[in-house]
Amino acid sequence: HAVVIEKQYKDLTRTHLRGMMNSVIFRDNGTQAVEFLTAIGDLEGGSEALADYFTERWSRIEAFARSGLFDTVEDDGEVLTEDELYANTYAKPRLDEDEVCDQDWMQMAFTLRYQLPDLFIEMLLVLRAKARAFERGTGEEYEALEEDGRVETKDTDRGKATPAALEADEESAI
Repeated sequence: HAVVIEKQYKDLTRTHLRGMMNSVIFRDNGTQAVEFLTAIGDLEGGSEALADYFTERWSRIEAFARSGLFDTVEDDGEVLTEDELYANTYAKPRLDEDEVCDQDWMQMAFTLRYQLPDLFIEMLLVLRAKARAFERGTGEEYEALEEDGRVETKDTDRGKATPAALEADEESAI
């Protein structure tokens, strides 16, 4: 549940989400990665959380889905349909797992594609929808960045919106 909750905090760079997911999924050298990813996928909002995890790597994930490689140079820009993705489910890996064992996004994508293909496809379809929404300027990421690419923090910088400042009427324990 924590992964889905973290996704909902609107971490625009997804740094916290990726860090938290990596620390949980690749704990003990990733021996329980499939179980953790399955549990995330079973939650409402789980596929969206996984799509958010891969947001900054969308083109490389798309290339991986198409060619089995993370290199976008081989990618001709064609996007596989959902049926083509399912037909490609049991394709032999073009990379060895050792080549992507980075305890980060590549290893997670490899694990999803070859051990949890249904979840990989579901995540990729959500990721595509988010990319289309962003391109049209209707995505949530776009709304937060629409002015100048920065998020307004002046109220939090001076303690005006922090829980401690909002509860100023309460007596201090110090």
